[in-house]
Amino acid sequence: MKMLLASGKTVEDAVRSGLAQLGVLEDRVNVTVLEQPSKGLFGLIGAREAKVQLDLLPDGVEEAIKFLRETSAAMELTVSVERIDENEAVRINISGSDLGILIGRRGQTLDSLQYLANIVANRHSDHHLRIVLDAEQFRERRRQTLEALSERMAMRVIRTRKEIVLEPMTSQERKIIHAKLQGNPNVKTYSQGDEPNRRIVIALK
Repeated sequence: MKMLLASGKTVEDAVRSGLAQLGVLEDRVNVTVLEQPSKGLFGLIGAREAKVQLDLLPDGVEEAIKFLRETSAAMELTVSVERIDENEAVRINISGSDLGILIGRRGQTLDSLQYLANIVANRHSDHHLRIVLDAEQFRERRRQTLEALSERMAMRVIRTRKEIVLEPMTSQERKIIHAKLQGNPNVKTYSQGDEPNRRIVIALK
């Protein structure tokens, strides 16, 4: 934990000085007052400034980013990391070359890293954090692929009048297909099986 000593004419001044040096807001530090200010004799002799100690609290998202950088380095990948704070989650985008090994088959490695990043972030946070990890816009490309797949399979079900069982998918991927087809007047979707082999079924209504 990073620590900083700061001083000022008042305790408030000392805290403001320390926060400015650290470049953070007060909710990111623990403040310990080491010495109260004293005007001294006649306001001159023996006057003392207030002294405080600021202990910087760890930032869960920054700890997760640190974990991702170290993991990427261990995989011999050179990456850049972008943090985007959204309303319900913090999105972390990783970019670089040859990220296929980091993404994995159908994003399985990326999902595992996202799971671990969330564990790291919440271990260093006093409130729940939700991190969404992406690499080279894989999740957006995967969403488009799944939506196109769902439409093709729905058309096949309508044409053949036989239900189709898709390959096992994560809960997030299943949500994409359910959402895409929920307004279709001719087909319905439901999930069957147990994780990690839970599948979507597309059938006639």
